[in-house]
Amino acid sequence: MALTHFDAKGDAHMVDVSDKDITSRIAVAEGHIKMQRETFDIITEGRAKKGDVLGVARLAGIMAAKRTADLIPLCHPLPITKVSVDLEPDETLPGIRITATVKTTGQTGVEMEALTAASTAALTVYDMSKAVDKSMEIGGIRVMLKDGGKSGRYEASE
Repeated sequence: MALTHFDAKGDAHMVDVSDKDITSRIAVAEGHIKMQRETFDIITEGRAKKGDVLGVARLAGIMAAKRTADLIPLCHPLPITKVSVDLEPDETLPGIRITATVKTTGQTGVEMEALTAASTAALTVYDMSKAVDKSMEIGGIRVMLKDGGKSGRYEASE
């Protein structure tokens, strides 16, 4: 299987999707941010000095999904029809689990938009909380579900 973003000479290029069918497409990405217990308590109890950490991170993730083509050089700008970003506190980390869902009707998938949304939400949690915890760790960013288009459905194994 060849990488699609390189031409026969090995030069990077944007993939031509003009011959692809327009289909409904969805992608779900996940990630998490681990933190100290004290930081977790500050966020979940709403005591962060910068405000509603999870609310701001949710909006940042949504905004990032819409700007993915501006950030990732070979991504197609897409007409996104839905973006949702869920941030769930998880005491076992301790930290926040992030799930981003993106939908479109188009000629290419929205995996990059979902990954960008999840990553940006995690980065925003870090930014809003770094004054009390610079040791936070972002991880587990991956595509959990992709559906639609010629390649069909993909679901990550747990």
